[in-house]
Amino acid sequence: MSLLSRALSVAAAAVLASSLMAAPAQAVDISPPGANDWSCKPSAEHPYPVVLVPGTFESMEKNWSTLSPDLKSQGYCVFALNYGATNGVYATAPVKDSAKELAPFVDAVRSATGAKQVDLVGHSQGGMMPRYYMGFLGGAKYVHQLVGIAPSNHGTEGVILPPPDLVPTPDYTAAGCAACADQQAGSPFMKELNSIGDTVAGPAYTVISTTHDEVVIPYNSQFLSGSARQVTNITIQDKCPADVIEHDQTPNDPVVHQLVANALAQASGPADPAYQPACI
Repeated sequence: MSLLSRALSVAAAAVLASSLMAAPAQAVDISPPGANDWSCKPSAEHPYPVVLVPGTFESMEKNWSTLSPDLKSQGYCVFALNYGATNGVYATAPVKDSAKELAPFVDAVRSATGAKQVDLVGHSQGGMMPRYYMGFLGGAKYVHQLVGIAPSNHGTEGVILPPPDLVPTPDYTAAGCAACADQQAGSPFMKELNSIGDTVAGPAYTVISTTHDEVVIPYNSQFLSGSARQVTNITIQDKCPADVIEHDQTPNDPVVHQLVANALAQASGPADPAYQPACI
């Protein structure tokens, strides 16, 4: 290739890259394995459909690629959604608006399955946002249990950044990420969310946290206050001290999978605090 041809090729590539960066990313809904079989009917053993709620910047496909098929293999009816897209970037809209998207999805799951209530399992923002749905949008009566994996329940004193392995990389600046601002400790949204207390009457709550969380910090700010009959707060390293899982990958941790399964197995109330998972 001549120097002129090479220069033209480089220039063309630069123009293409520039145009791709300028164009807003398009959100594409792809279900994780095992999720969104709308013909699924809950069994007597697993009467509550499980709704998986991803975290900030995440899609349901990426966030639940391992937990969804694991729960499906156990016999659960599993559902998942994307929400809060801004310029093609998921879960970046104001948290209140995202909660308003969760509400009709839960209604659709209940209608399809015939279940009166669902179990919600969420990661990061997805473990916190349902609390607004439950506490301010009338959703509590439709939720049997909320399981939060590294949830931003009281905001973070750190900075919320996209995970480094998120591909392709959308334009986060253009996205604005109102949800990031909402999840800062002390934000107006956080003050409103927790103004009614950490829990509401009815649902059970399980929180699963890691001491190695570098996003929602301090990690114990994720915990919820409430009676032992309604709330179980779990630190992964209290169960498996050698587990070094961090924030982004908690939904893929086999130990977390076991803790989630224990929580979902409870007929009433949150996870059994005495349960010991196999440390892998």
